[in-house]
Amino acid sequence: MKVIIISGPTACGKTSLSVELALKFGGEIVNFDSLLLYKEITLGTAKPSILERKSIPHHMIDVRSISSPMNAADYAREAFVEVENILQKKIPVYLVGGSGFYLQALLRGMFDSPTTPEGIIKQSEDLYSQGGITPFIDILRTHDLESFKRYHSNDHYRIRRAVEHWWTTGFPLSEARKNKDEANNKLDKPSVHDWNILHLYLDMPKEEHLKIIENRTAKMIKDGLIEEVQNLLNHGYSGEEKPLQSIGYKECLQYLKGIHKTIEECQNQIITSTRQLAKSQRTWFKRDKSKHEYHPLEERSEIFLQVERFIKGD
Repeated sequence: MKVIIISGPTACGKTSLSVELALKFGGEIVNFDSLLLYKEITLGTAKPSILERKSIPHHMIDVRSISSPMNAADYAREAFVEVENILQKKIPVYLVGGSGFYLQALLRGMFDSPTTPEGIIKQSEDLYSQGGITPFIDILRTHDLESFKRYHSNDHYRIRRAVEHWWTTGFPLSEARKNKDEANNKLDKPSVHDWNILHLYLDMPKEEHLKIIENRTAKMIKDGLIEEVQNLLNHGYSGEEKPLQSIGYKECLQYLKGIHKTIEECQNQIITSTRQLAKSQRTWFKRDKSKHEYHPLEERSEIFLQVERFIKGD
């Protein structure tokens, strides 16, 4: 039941390392990066290449349409099945990605939040079409102050979800989250599942990381990220789909709308947003005291040595 987690901020080499480890030690890869779940978006997600996916089986990639977003609870349910199926083959699983909340949902479960009734969904859609996100923010300010403080005003999806939870249950979403966090803190192992886990966390000095982010962003633009977004619009997508509000896609949409006047301005904003994402990812994974931190380039041999010992049971 060997499960190897490879986490870290965006653009730190998680994909290439996971493929190299799987080629050397066997096993299959299960993605926990939220954007890799969607089949219509590619260039802005840094998906494993076709060659990498042919050399090692990858799971939880291209499993949804951007018109039908997957939340963390859905992800945890489907990814658990994939992990268990691989473990039944008596080979290692590599959980790879940077979406810490999705990983936590898989390892420790979600806080209690019932399915939103159809009537509540309609109520939410009607209010949103009439007043935008402002009335939802006002409701949170009154009934769920912790969620009001937690979510940025641009995070329409999570703000609406918190209000829908309040309407459905009569209790703040922040209360359900607090109860789950307290239960997680009492858990004396990395997961509620019977998995033997090794957590490898990849990171590097911020200035070194910035150069990689800059180079990757330039390559995405050169390879046709803006054209990919325009093509999605040409095929009837609105640009309001939740995955298209993510880093890279949001800035390209803004460029196509004329908000960013030049491609260079668009590219610089993607770099800035990516740095902010990396900062939040570092903050998230910093809480995990069981992880082993490595520089993905300078300490590669040490990584392989630790994985070998882990798989052999030493």
